[in-house]
Amino acid sequence: MVKTFVAAGLVVLTAAACTAPAAPRTDPAAFSSASALVGKPATLPAPTGPHPVGATLLFLKDTSRPDPWEPTAPARELKVTLWYPAKTRAGERAPYTSAKESELLLKAARVGTVPFDLFSRTRTNAVKDAEPAGEKGGLPLVVLSPGWTKPVSTLTSLAEELASQGYVVAGIDHPYESYATALPGGRIAECVACDFDTDPGFDTRVVQSRAADVSFTLDELIDRYPELIDRSRIAMAGQSIGGAGAVAAMVKDSRIRAGINMDGTTYARIPKKDGLSRPFLLLGNPEHVPGGRDHSWDRDWKLLTGWKRWLMVSGGDHQSFTDFPALAASVGQRAGGTLTAARAAELTRTYVTAFLDLHLRGKREPLLDEPSPRYPEVKFCGRS
Repeated sequence: MVKTFVAAGLVVLTAAACTAPAAPRTDPAAFSSASALVGKPATLPAPTGPHPVGATLLFLKDTSRPDPWEPTAPARELKVTLWYPAKTRAGERAPYTSAKESELLLKAARVGTVPFDLFSRTRTNAVKDAEPAGEKGGLPLVVLSPGWTKPVSTLTSLAEELASQGYVVAGIDHPYESYATALPGGRIAECVACDFDTDPGFDTRVVQSRAADVSFTLDELIDRYPELIDRSRIAMAGQSIGGAGAVAAMVKDSRIRAGINMDGTTYARIPKKDGLSRPFLLLGNPEHVPGGRDHSWDRDWKLLTGWKRWLMVSGGDHQSFTDFPALAASVGQRAGGTLTAARAAELTRTYVTAFLDLHLRGKREPLLDEPSPRYPEVKFCGRS
């Protein structure tokens, strides 16, 4: 029996309209040949927007709360990467990660024979500490949150694209939730939270902590950059548990006008009484279809009461919305799914940008109204 979803104002679609065979699951950074990697830096796809891109690091400290994972830390520290339209394309490239972060991330992920400096040698497209090029009234801000144990640098390709299109992007590294996060003074925060990841209610604890991280980051950025950031135009996107964090942050903080969950089980609970009335995009792989393996999207779809889309990327897998396919392809490998790395990046960038342009800039985006022959891999599972 075909399952259908009906809600007030919802265009009814059957599950069959977006069903596709599940893509093969692989290690998130499934590289297998060391010989192809030695001495060759990985590269990210160039951004397509008209603006040069700058990037800078910020270290924030929230003294109003202790760290939720590390009992010896008296305050919650955050590492935030800010990407933005820049005035110049000339200058030193921003690092993808530090050498120590790269080593610890790849060792902890047990990624076969990949050289441990792969990430630190990855070539980005952003100019380090370039002078920002703003506009009168400020630019819209997009917050990014990464997957579990991953640094926010794994969303660099998306961040650079958005910055080239005129957005300020704040990527949050959540210390002690990643295998490695560099902090001031040469300190490295390793994954303390990994010791608790089998505890009951752990995932809910993570997303609530991330929501608090996001609200504090917004406070700091709005205060520090009042001329660069338009505080009335803020959105958030996250991958995996970062996508669940986007839901939790929107429930907590009304300043976030729109949100995107890229392939994340939504451990955050939306209040049943009022739902979540701000625009939201669910963008996932073939496991995220109505009646599929992840039932959280079925549950939350009914509680999203505003503009919403549920899109499935046929041929994608869990890491298709990150840099992993591009990093693998740059060294002659494949990181899972049947999409090419270039196509995975194009689809993610295109649909995320369209959503943000519609809801933060008021641009009409027919791409989000119906399936497009240009992007046949993207199936509409629901819209309203």
